[in-house]
Amino acid sequence: MIKLLITLILTLSLDAKMTDYNIKPDDLHSDRYMDITILDSKELEFNNYKNIKFREISDLAYKDNTLYGLSDKANLFKFKIKIKSDKIKSLKLEKAVNLHNKEGHRLPKPDRDSEGLTFAGDKLLISFEKNPRVELFSLHGKEIVNISINKKLRDIHNYVSHNKALEAVAYNKKHSVVTAPELPFDHGKYHTLYSKDRNWKFKKAGSITALEFINKDKILVLERDFNHFTRARKTVLSVINLDKCKKKLCKKRVVALLTSGDDWNLDNFEGLTKVAPNRFLMISDDNESFFQKTLLVLFKLDI
Repeated sequence: MIKLLITLILTLSLDAKMTDYNIKPDDLHSDRYMDITILDSKELEFNNYKNIKFREISDLAYKDNTLYGLSDKANLFKFKIKIKSDKIKSLKLEKAVNLHNKEGHRLPKPDRDSEGLTFAGDKLLISFEKNPRVELFSLHGKEIVNISINKKLRDIHNYVSHNKALEAVAYNKKHSVVTAPELPFDHGKYHTLYSKDRNWKFKKAGSITALEFINKDKILVLERDFNHFTRARKTVLSVINLDKCKKKLCKKRVVALLTSGDDWNLDNFEGLTKVAPNRFLMISDDNESFFQKTLLVLFKLDI
């Protein structure tokens, strides 16, 4: 009886770290909206893991029921996740580590602004701001090699600001590493995606915070916008077909336009990862603020 009670308490404790959260407007009576279906959404809270805070999660990477989360303080989190019947059934934090260099030392402070995360084979690609670069890391958070990226992306002085650099990164075998400045270099109306030797432009709707390949040519783009005066938030999900661009200009298909003005319960969404065909997870960065949340949303792309 005592063992059963202890098991129940532990189970409830784990469940309390992942609670249901409705991001949809109350008057939206369908899970389908535009070209996505909201399958599930949770608010996440985890205790510190060996003095590493579960805060400011900026991107995700998924493989074989394992979910990795990256904070913009150069912390890597490993979860075991169970998704069944299009619902997030469980999420268990198994490990958290500081990113460290080839010599085994924690990354120096100027190099810790980690933002984008994705799998490349059985390793992790991570993009950085302030000192803009893309690096390959082991699953244990150890630096392996610096990735050669487009020369325009290497100089922080090309960016709108030091905090508007490489927020997102994606990878597949056909296009290799694809990344983008959070905002256009020229303050213009068009974003540019870059591989090492190619680039693709499309119309801007906000700041690029995540990229994720849908298949070999289509890429899902997450953009966000925040009005500091009205506190209004906007989250835009769009699909770009890199193989169908004319003169490097791509048509953009907006699959979801979510705004707090339309009573969507949004937060600062910054991360994406594909978990199954046309199924994706999206996560928000709480900015280590009492007033913000870490939200995890499972959605289906209906195209």
